[in-house]
Amino acid sequence: MIEAAMIWNEPNNKSHWDPELDPDWARFGDMAIRAAQAIAGANPGLPKVLGGISPIDPLFMINMRERGVLDHVDAVAVHGFPLDWNLWQIGEWPAKIDEIRAVTDLPIWVSEVGVSSFGAEEVQAWGLERTFELLAGRAPRIHWYSLYDLPRAWEATTRHREAEGSSYYRHFAMGLLREDGSPKPALDVFARHPGVFGLCQWFHYQDHRLDDAVAWMKRLGVRHLRTGLSWADSFRPDALAWFDRQMAALADFDVTVTFCFTPEHRGLAPHHTSPPIEPDEFAAFCADMIRRYAPGAAVRAAE
Repeated sequence: MIEAAMIWNEPNNKSHWDPELDPDWARFGDMAIRAAQAIAGANPGLPKVLGGISPIDPLFMINMRERGVLDHVDAVAVHGFPLDWNLWQIGEWPAKIDEIRAVTDLPIWVSEVGVSSFGAEEVQAWGLERTFELLAGRAPRIHWYSLYDLPRAWEATTRHREAEGSSYYRHFAMGLLREDGSPKPALDVFARHPGVFGLCQWFHYQDHRLDDAVAWMKRLGVRHLRTGLSWADSFRPDALAWFDRQMAALADFDVTVTFCFTPEHRGLAPHHTSPPIEPDEFAAFCADMIRRYAPGAAVRAAE
């Protein structure tokens, strides 16, 4: 059911890790090593991936290397959104991967890449085609973000929300499908390149889109999926029942599961970006989920 375990999401992005509480990422590095060791204890054969970095920053990767984190994972990952948030052009994708390749010998996954249709759906379709041209064959895994638009009634995972202006609202238009499930032009582009892209689709607690998402992914021939199991959500009522339902629904896919989000009551500060008070608690959550959904030996993901 799980082909790889990813430790956190965008650890160098303040929307996912608080740099004021951990300015040199020493706490993060310690937590990541503990989590990797716990995952290995639960399933020694399961590949471990350092959470995709955004922005793509070789200095951050050097920091992780010097702290010993890269000694405990089997791959690293990057995220890129050059048409929406990054300060580089889409044609620089190969160079950005090379920046990370220059500081580590580990395989480099592109665990999130996407284009918003906020400005025009035609821009998204063009961006997907251009991304295919630039990235096909350059990474063991490429996960397009995402299948669905984020419902407008929900909140995007950012620091300042509406104060970010159009940068915030772009988060709601990243899907190949609109909020109502109708396809955008980019869906046809995605379908023309079967097997090249996996998908990254976050499923929220009790997500009403789960079954429809599975049907769409099978229709599109998607094999590789990246999603998450939230440590914070594990404290919700009937959390394990929801996790069981989600993972059972995804059983036909090769799933990279991302473990992240600190429960407010277990952080140094009451926020999902906070370093945990006890990093071993996050490690224990990772191990529990692996024992539940990927026990024993696992086939290694492509390198």
